[in-house]
Amino acid sequence: MIDGRARHLLDRPRNRPVRTALGVSWISFYLVALIGAANDIIAVRFHVSVESVTWAVRVGLFIVPPTAYVITKRWALGLQRQDRDKVLHGREAGIIKRLPNGAFIEVHEPLGQDRLHVLTQHEQYQAIGTDPAANGEGPDGGFRFARRLRAVLSRSFYGEGTQITKPTAREYQEITSRHGS
Repeated sequence: MIDGRARHLLDRPRNRPVRTALGVSWISFYLVALIGAANDIIAVRFHVSVESVTWAVRVGLFIVPPTAYVITKRWALGLQRQDRDKVLHGREAGIIKRLPNGAFIEVHEPLGQDRLHVLTQHEQYQAIGTDPAANGEGPDGGFRFARRLRAVLSRSFYGEGTQITKPTAREYQEITSRHGS
């Protein structure tokens, strides 16, 4: 399906957590396999048996990539959360004020328009469903298996828990009007 939208392959990695995590997972798999290719040299240098290095690589090929995937995805989602908070609350000014009731608060300054644009310019994709009419494909939208597979893959890339929603203009206006008064 060609839709004519701009394709941004150079999105910030934090804005595409699944794609970033898959890339890191693949790189970690490759690095473990590269270590496995040098198992004889590693065994001689560290004075261990070749078999133990080979078994470590075998286990590492199944453990390291999923671990790298989970860590990278969580890291990217954490950075998205941080960007959302920065858009809604501004940057820390480094000024601490004491309120009349004795509580301390840190003053935040609003972000400039250029920084707001960088933090909110990415597109929020929605996962597609298995209904061909909802996807704009018509009654002959392809095979059922292909539609289901496409929906599952779409949910894994853009479904629940794969993105932090960007702050809406209304949320931003509410926060800035509250802090402005």
